[in-house]
Amino acid sequence: MDGSTIVEVIKNQRVFFATGQTKDLSFRIEQLKKLKRAIIQNEQAIFDALRQDLNKHPFEAYGGDIAIVVNEIDYALKHLSSWAKPKRAWTPIAYFPGTSRIIPEPYGVALILGPWNFPFQLTLAPLAGAVSAGNCAVLKPSELAPASSRLLAKIINEHFDPAYLAVVEGDAGTAQMLLAERSDYIFLTGGQAVGRLVMQAAAKYLTPVTLELGGKNPCIVDSDTHLAYTARRIVWGKFFNAGQSCVAVDYLLVDKRVKRDLLLQLGASIREFYGPDPARSPDYGRIINNAHFSRLSGLLDRGTIVIGGQTERAGRYIAPTVIDGVTPDDPVMQNEIFGPLLPVVEYDDLAQAIELINKRPKPLALYVFSRNREVQDRVFRETSSGGGCINDTVIHQPTTTLPFGGVGMSGIGKYHGKASFDTFSHERSVIRSGFLFDIKLRYPPYKDHLKLLKRIL
Repeated sequence: MDGSTIVEVIKNQRVFFATGQTKDLSFRIEQLKKLKRAIIQNEQAIFDALRQDLNKHPFEAYGGDIAIVVNEIDYALKHLSSWAKPKRAWTPIAYFPGTSRIIPEPYGVALILGPWNFPFQLTLAPLAGAVSAGNCAVLKPSELAPASSRLLAKIINEHFDPAYLAVVEGDAGTAQMLLAERSDYIFLTGGQAVGRLVMQAAAKYLTPVTLELGGKNPCIVDSDTHLAYTARRIVWGKFFNAGQSCVAVDYLLVDKRVKRDLLLQLGASIREFYGPDPARSPDYGRIINNAHFSRLSGLLDRGTIVIGGQTERAGRYIAPTVIDGVTPDDPVMQNEIFGPLLPVVEYDDLAQAIELINKRPKPLALYVFSRNREVQDRVFRETSSGGGCINDTVIHQPTTTLPFGGVGMSGIGKYHGKASFDTFSHERSVIRSGFLFDIKLRYPPYKDHLKLLKRIL
């Protein structure tokens, strides 16, 4: 799509937003219902697109893309009426007789930049928030998942007026053209490098942003844990979508007393999930493209591969891989992996693990496995992360009652559930004064008013 077409799309959305139609609560509710119907009607097409782009099994496609969006819509439909109501606020006595309200209002035209790893969830879940809050929206799916991008465009364009919701397909150049135009809100799910570009573009118009980024998500395994359950939950959270998830476990920090037994349990869980040869498993995904395949393959030459390690470029296959003997300085420990490689770093004392985490930028997620409540509390007290789990992985991300987002280098802003509505809403503060009487204290000449003012305030 060329620049003039993009300008026209945004212009038309501004005209539509100015009509005030999107602010009507019944309109928003109907659009959310329409979006839900469109997703459900295209379930099989979504399965096919995700299989083509990422070799996702329908179970992962439904659980990781469809169900989360439908749950977000259902939650919004249930609570939208109360979210959208103006909220009363306390009014200082000095402003009596007055009443204060906080009125949530939409920003206008929202730009949503989606990623390739969960192309439906991570594009449509923010859209549900934008619609709930009463915005128009332009969606830019990732070109790295072409089948999903085409299907997203088809779904939105067939069910919605492009003056209200529109999909703009294209490469990084298209994204740059969209960012060059003035949007009223920008929502990105992507990497830190793209996040910096978005912030630079947003600075031109001082456009507010939400950046859902990522980072190296640590997982601490204490000696006092249920090793079989721990391994199973780590393997599931790590190798879901072949590790291509912003909340996947990035590396393990394991108490050396249980490392050997944990490695055995990890291997057993991988075999249980994907069989003796994961390349033949219908349940195991593939790397998105050759560039990411080459990047990940280049991380296999340090440490000791204790599980997996097999690769096949033609099918973009990298086996579920566990790498022992890793040091914090190895290449696999420098940047977010975003793939099916799991480095293992052992520690002698919990303080060592916490210190290693705190030397790095704040991660998007942090996980700890331990039966010991003191260990659990200490880890979360002495570290910082966007979110996390105790004795599990990943499951905090799709929970509608938990705001999801990063901190520091792992992101700016939150969404899911009410947090999505709040993200795409401006809270407008208004005081309404009456004419019953007029206190003259605030007006000149001030004379000896200062003493009385101090008593009142």
